[in-house]
Amino acid sequence: MVGLMEVEEICIKIRSLLKESVLRNLSEGILLSGGLDTSILAYLASDINKLKAITVAFNGAFAPDVEYAKLITKTLNLDHIVHLFDKNELFNSIPMVIKTLKSFDPMEIRNSVSIFIALKLAKEKGIKSVMTGDGSDELFAGYSFLFELNKEQLDDKLSKIWESMSFSSIPLSKALNIDVKIPFLDQELKSYAMNLDSKYKIKKEGHKTWGKWILRKAFDDILPKAIVWREKAPIEYGSGTNVLTSLLEKMVNDFEFEEKRKRYVEEDNVVIRSKEQLWYYEIYRSIIGIPKKARHNGKNCPFCHSDVNEYANYCRVCGAYPI
Repeated sequence: MVGLMEVEEICIKIRSLLKESVLRNLSEGILLSGGLDTSILAYLASDINKLKAITVAFNGAFAPDVEYAKLITKTLNLDHIVHLFDKNELFNSIPMVIKTLKSFDPMEIRNSVSIFIALKLAKEKGIKSVMTGDGSDELFAGYSFLFELNKEQLDDKLSKIWESMSFSSIPLSKALNIDVKIPFLDQELKSYAMNLDSKYKIKKEGHKTWGKWILRKAFDDILPKAIVWREKAPIEYGSGTNVLTSLLEKMVNDFEFEEKRKRYVEEDNVVIRSKEQLWYYEIYRSIIGIPKKARHNGKNCPFCHSDVNEYANYCRVCGAYPI
């Protein structure tokens, strides 16, 4: 059972730790998706300085981030820059994302290209530092694939996730020479979240199971309900870059795909799983080269033979899962 008094005490502690973390990580701007995590940071920072919020989305695609971000910026009276990028900007950004992340994982590219475009826009607008909501899903169990695990499995899975956490905003910001602040990874908050009983992280509310339950409860009476109880959506869905899959499917015919897929298995020992991945791999191959294992000992991806963190069950280079 979860006691109300105990829940309130935890909520107070989380709000306090987050406030202190935001103070230590103050930025001029924030990459605002309108999700729970970035909305919390925007709320806490808006009392301290004049924050510029940036939201990006693919023009013409279904991109719910825009409306949710507008809701929170209106609530907090924030300066809000909404940028709708077109197909040319999207495709022109992908090579830099692949070069920086050294990856041709379709899901990683679809998610990270939005981050790259937002960071680039921030720099063009003269914003020198931005906050992101990275780390919250990992620390507070926001991912739906965790929901059906029993407590022992959940605790084990979370500990492995914490051992292999990485966020594309960090290398992308370095490539663009803009400072990224990640308040959820502040050491005091991070330590508290890791030691918090996982029964407070995933819990039923109403008829649904929610990740980040305690984080939602901590801001339930502070932020709009539509924000607090918004279901988690990957960046690619929130920003509309998931359209890349269908766009690239149409750009590569079946014969070309089969020919190149066979060629790269034979010549590079790399297994290509989709037309979208083929398009990314050819950019990767031209910029970085053929992926190869660097370690003779340790874990390697069976699809591209790159080195893999021993705690990871997917390959950051090609996106193979599970491995």
